[in-house]
Amino acid sequence: MIDFKTIEMEDKEWVNACLKEADYKGCEYSFTNNFIWRNVHSPKIAKVNGNFCATSGEGKHFYYAYPAGKENIKETILQLKEDAKERGVNFRIKGITSDQLEDMKIWFPEEYDYTLRRDDSDYIYTTEKLTTLSGKKLHGKRNHIARFKDCEDWGYYPITKDNLKECLEMSIEWCQLYGCGKDPELSKEFCAVEQAFMHFEELGLKGGFVRREGRIVAYTIGEPLSSDTFVVHIEKAFPEIQGAYPIINQQFVEHNCQEYTYVNREEDTGEEGLRKAKLSYYPDILLDKYEANACD
Repeated sequence: MIDFKTIEMEDKEWVNACLKEADYKGCEYSFTNNFIWRNVHSPKIAKVNGNFCATSGEGKHFYYAYPAGKENIKETILQLKEDAKERGVNFRIKGITSDQLEDMKIWFPEEYDYTLRRDDSDYIYTTEKLTTLSGKKLHGKRNHIARFKDCEDWGYYPITKDNLKECLEMSIEWCQLYGCGKDPELSKEFCAVEQAFMHFEELGLKGGFVRREGRIVAYTIGEPLSSDTFVVHIEKAFPEIQGAYPIINQQFVEHNCQEYTYVNREEDTGEEGLRKAKLSYYPDILLDKYEANACD
């Protein structure tokens, strides 16, 4: 049985080395995402054949992530399948992209059933699009930003150790506004957000916030994900302030993502409002992900 363990900060170096070799665009292939959600989803990790492997869930909800590395992926999947047999659980792999799906079908013809998991699809945009917001389709975004800038007392600033606490306080206020105490999913999300702030420097995160009339009204946190893609992990803004969300989106990309071709704004988890918001920016890539289940 493979010795899967709880992810810890000391795992960062070897995990990032595997992820760099894999160069995947999927948002789950980030040390930060696994680390900040560790107290919620309880991911377990292991190095198998030099590849990063992860599990999550329990019982019938137990699954493996598609291995991340450069070589021996097929052999690693075979070892994961044997691990599932020893654990007495059904063998499931999640996070399979279209390219990886083709490999799976070649390696294991007719061994698995594949299901598209639309709620897990990542929204990926060109950095140029999110910076310029040019074109007729994004005219509304530019208008919202213009209305925000009608108040001249505003500015964009990087998140540093000196203002981390103030940004977290803004996040707490946002959470209270949306009733985190009564919404289990928002409470789980806030737990992850809190971890990101607590370990901001250790994780090597990049962040920025917008202040208007002395008050922080929006912030974003992200990091490089692959050789050509930056990922946005967290974004919060006060919705009653027109343009707060569009301006933090645009300003963060302008100041932090210019070295990258793409920006991954992660999945929508099936939440209708979030899906509508992400689609309103017209993704250049909708990174679909599939689940593989061993055929009976």
